[in-house]
Amino acid sequence: MNPQDLATKQKITWCPGCPNSIILVAFRKAITELAESGKLKHENLVAFSGIGCHGKITDYLNMNTFTSLHGRLVPAMTGAKCANPDLTIVGFSGDGDSYDEGLEHLIHAAKRNSDINVFVHNNQVFALTTGQADAVSPRGFRSKSTPFGAIEEPLNPLLIMLSAGATFVARGYAGDIEGTKKIMERAISHKGFSFVDIIQPCISFFDTRDYFKNLVYWVSDDVPKNDLKSAMEKVGNVDDKKIPLGIFYEIEKPTFEEELYK
Repeated sequence: MNPQDLATKQKITWCPGCPNSIILVAFRKAITELAESGKLKHENLVAFSGIGCHGKITDYLNMNTFTSLHGRLVPAMTGAKCANPDLTIVGFSGDGDSYDEGLEHLIHAAKRNSDINVFVHNNQVFALTTGQADAVSPRGFRSKSTPFGAIEEPLNPLLIMLSAGATFVARGYAGDIEGTKKIMERAISHKGFSFVDIIQPCISFFDTRDYFKNLVYWVSDDVPKNDLKSAMEKVGNVDDKKIPLGIFYEIEKPTFEEELYK
């Protein structure tokens, strides 16, 4: 298998240069390497998507796929995993899809430690509906829905997931194919609820590429990942002049499906 085997004949209709394409390439590479190493069976893989620009990704993946309702990605993923625990379940979501409409589902999936993987394309804006502010838009952000600037503080999704009980929490950056691929591989190999927030600038309605490329840095992989307090401090320090990327937390505990089938 090679990454091109996972491509379809569908024409890619994201905006030219959209970082979603980089996430797509990183995922194809991750799946290819996992399959070649024997850690994953292609026929047992199901890729889910929500509603938003990110949702087109399942059109471009030659594998079992499912497109959910807006904000209802996680229940569909959980249902599939409960019905067939042998499946490897990967879900792609947007920040509006998961941090606005679907936040309650995300929290409960983390709490119950469902053995699913959620990759969020986070561009800090409702991009498909042409640029409204959402739950993670920065304070002061001017948009069609906040013409005078957003007056709310943004949510910190990584801190929420750590508080809810997620057993794998990480952040990637769509500008780095190899770094994003490695995180995806680790997340998919993890047994339990894996959450990866991927910074994915929207080049049409909130182009933050120059902003992030000078701020992001990768945390050392040698640092222990089982310290919840340390992980919370790392992702919760919003005053930092730098934005850490990498795996912040990873522990093993019984999954929801294991407990269910007992």
